[in-house]
Amino acid sequence: MTRGTEHRRYCLVGPTYPYRGGISHYNTCLIRELSARGEVLAINFSRLYPNFLFPGKTQLDESARPLAAESRRLVDSLNPFTWIRAGFAAARFRPDAVLVQWWHPFFAPAMAALCAVARARSRAAVVFICHNVLPHERSFVDAALARAAFATADAFVVQSGEDRETLSRLRRRSPAIVHPHPIYDFFASGGHTRESARAAIGEGAGPLILFFGYVRGYKGLRYLIEAMPVLRERVPARLLVVGEFYDDPAPYEELVGKLGLADAVRFVNRYVGNEEVEGFFAASDLVVLPYVSATQSGIVQIAIAFDRPAVVTDVGGLPEAIVPERTGFVVPPRDPAALAAAMARFFEEGWAARMAPHFAAEKRRFSWSAMADAVEGLLDAVRRG
Repeated sequence: MTRGTEHRRYCLVGPTYPYRGGISHYNTCLIRELSARGEVLAINFSRLYPNFLFPGKTQLDESARPLAAESRRLVDSLNPFTWIRAGFAAARFRPDAVLVQWWHPFFAPAMAALCAVARARSRAAVVFICHNVLPHERSFVDAALARAAFATADAFVVQSGEDRETLSRLRRRSPAIVHPHPIYDFFASGGHTRESARAAIGEGAGPLILFFGYVRGYKGLRYLIEAMPVLRERVPARLLVVGEFYDDPAPYEELVGKLGLADAVRFVNRYVGNEEVEGFFAASDLVVLPYVSATQSGIVQIAIAFDRPAVVTDVGGLPEAIVPERTGFVVPPRDPAALAAAMARFFEEGWAARMAPHFAAEKRRFSWSAMADAVEGLLDAVRRG
């Protein structure tokens, strides 16, 4: 049942298991939360990206411990007939709201068709939950595609102030709320201490920094690598880079060799299954996101779930996820010296212990319950006109 409102019926549109990755995890967590409050129909994809557009090895979650929810795999991203059928399926459910996970304009035609049918055949409010209003790496057609999809929406949830501004440029006076990305706490099992986690992943004693998630240029890994020699003049820290490379890994490996960091930087170039995530975060002291552009990031929310401080760059919504000197530090982008100084300060001044008491409050602020409350409040506002 909903909190303070009537029983609602929700249709959620977006990837969930067997697809992998942050959007799938996000959608599944929201499905679970809303299922405890009302009735939920999850409309999933039968085909997400065509293989020629996907830079990784597989789109499927091969975790031994997958995060799953019941769904109907109706949408083929390349087959318009499935978009219409999915829209009719949504309408037959008689939802109060259709909640669409939005992250890339490639899916605009499918989402526009599905939502148009669902709106025409039911009284549902259509809400787009935006992970990126526009993608990090953009083409000239992205804005037009996004506008076409957004024309079917009644309201929006964005997860950073920057995305709210981007949305306003694409669709003026659109009803929208800004709500932060909730935490990814489902990875935690409590099975590791710091020492056992290090033994499990093959790391020894000493300060350990974690860069986590797939690697693309906009994530700024090169600046973190360039910061390591400056940091190591003060702190004998190691860098662990964990995630599948969507970029060519050779330039990063060459940079490590050029800077004499072969013994200080380790690459784990693969998608990490759910059951392995805890080990890497529990083993690490500090998580670093040296991004050069961003909207928000689920990586910060994994760090918070594991009580791990983070250093983030001042781009997009990343500073909104960190409370300086409580859960991390914020530095300018493209600035290896600033990154090195922040990391050195963290270790030299003992900030791990000083920040530890603040994570419980942050977990409440970023809870899925708070996210569901925000969605319900937005639906109430849409209903009031």
